[in-house]
Amino acid sequence: MPRFLFTAAAAAVSACLIAAPAQAAGCGDTAAGFNAWKQEFAAEAQQAGVGQRGIQALMNATYSTGTIRADRSQKGVKYPLDEFIRIRLGSVDGFAATGRKRKAANAAFYAAIEQRYGVPAGILIAIHGMETGFGRNMGSVPVVSSIATVAYDCRRSSFFTPHAIAALQMVDRGMLSAGQNGAFHGELGHTQFLPGNAMRYGVDGNGDGRVDFYNQADALASTANYLRQKGWQPGQPYQQGTANFRVLNEWNAATVYQRAIALVAARIDG
Repeated sequence: MPRFLFTAAAAAVSACLIAAPAQAAGCGDTAAGFNAWKQEFAAEAQQAGVGQRGIQALMNATYSTGTIRADRSQKGVKYPLDEFIRIRLGSVDGFAATGRKRKAANAAFYAAIEQRYGVPAGILIAIHGMETGFGRNMGSVPVVSSIATVAYDCRRSSFFTPHAIAALQMVDRGMLSAGQNGAFHGELGHTQFLPGNAMRYGVDGNGDGRVDFYNQADALASTANYLRQKGWQPGQPYQQGTANFRVLNEWNAATVYQRAIALVAARIDG
């Protein structure tokens, strides 16, 4: 049975993420000012408690044109449910069959997670498959570079800056390698946590004493912890109109995403 331990850093992350620097780094709209911004941001990060390894990772970060291109092209999720399922899952029957096999192959693990957090296997398996195809595609852009790029970019700098600091803290603590790849906005691991959420909700799911979001057990346990902390009610239904369905909005704000998760999860757990 796995143990579930909060990362030691989690208790302190809130204070680190909201520490008020003497002067915040500026922002920019092109690659031209990125290197100068890194120098400014390094001072801000150091004041937030980032150590030498994290600062070095920042200094080695490069401006991610792929991240900016993806950010600029975001248009939201507007597909009807059937089309969304076809694009993201293939089919309900096929995805649910794969999910049931994964649940059966690791039944004790999923039972332990549900006992600890109250989140059933179907929900976690559905999220895992939806986010990364069960770990097959966890991203192709270095996390530190991508999150630093959107923290520098003026469009949503205030939102991404705390996540950039968290990513550097994760490097400091050995939770993230300096060159580890993730998605275009710094999402990382099997279920694509943003770094600030990874620091806050990360737990050790396989009992090795560390939290690694590129380890499936840690990522799924952390996902369950996240949902429970956001208000998941153990033993209660999760279809549309329920309190648990509303918790899925905390994971992804697109209603069609939430509906797909609930639909296939019920088939996996049924």
